[in-house]
Amino acid sequence: MDPNEFPAKRLSEPGGEAKPQIFRTLRNIDLNLLTIFEAVYVHKGIVNAAKILNLTPSAISQSIQKLRAIFPDPLFIRKGQGVTPTAYATHLHEYISQGLESILGALDLTGSYDKQRTITIGTTPSIGALVMPIIYQAVKASAPQLLLRNISIGDGETQLGQFQTDLIVDSNVLNTRALSHDVLFTDRLLLVCRKQHPALSQTATVENLQKYEQTLLVLEGQNLNALRMRINEIFPERQVTFSSYNIFTIAALIGSSDLIGIIPARLFTLLRHCWPLEQIPYTSLNEETVDISLYYNKLSLRDPVLENVINVIRGAF
Repeated sequence: MDPNEFPAKRLSEPGGEAKPQIFRTLRNIDLNLLTIFEAVYVHKGIVNAAKILNLTPSAISQSIQKLRAIFPDPLFIRKGQGVTPTAYATHLHEYISQGLESILGALDLTGSYDKQRTITIGTTPSIGALVMPIIYQAVKASAPQLLLRNISIGDGETQLGQFQTDLIVDSNVLNTRALSHDVLFTDRLLLVCRKQHPALSQTATVENLQKYEQTLLVLEGQNLNALRMRINEIFPERQVTFSSYNIFTIAALIGSSDLIGIIPARLFTLLRHCWPLEQIPYTSLNEETVDISLYYNKLSLRDPVLENVINVIRGAF
């Protein structure tokens, strides 16, 4: 039977009214017996299987008897010094061998680099747009068998601490001792407006800029308080009439109104291709920066596959 023709049904699929029966059936089967079945099948004999599994031939024979009680077939017939599988045993082998290989592949006990696996990376939408294309290309070049999954950040410290995600890339500082981080890049801040905005024809002074209402990007995190305070010192009386957690919403609004706003330089380069944005040169603000860092649980470094991904991402930036 072609492995591709095997039933694709999974225990986690919806509509599983038979699930309780499935679990009860599996509970009544010693899954170690399936390993013994495979050893006898592959090595064509009880003695050979006993040597491979470091068990006695008697223990192997007893296990085969238990399997015969479960399945309606003798499974193996004595032939010379060994045994030969029945047609039913050959049918079982096709499924059991695939199942054991799938389990070993999921466990990846050897840290094999050639096995397919999903690496989950948490980002905000804006940072994801910046870093994920670079990360994808770098990881695919180094480990093409890996699959990447990008999720949103809720509580980053909890997500990493409880291994809900493998990695996080963010501007917030995560201070938990269990986590490590590497700064991928540092971005400077720009003052941005729409093209042909009146402010572009004037000298960029505090007095002139105070004529225009501003947007505010709302970011969670205690670590950004110092940056907020410095920005408030640069624009002591700025009028914020629109705030959003989403930098794309802010860029769209700036591009279609007389609002001005603060956007990191790399995002400005990206967003100006979508909306008619221009930079207002303002030295004191341009000197302010924000770090974009890669965060991971320190215990992740015990996983050779994930450690390699971390090193690849570091090198990409």
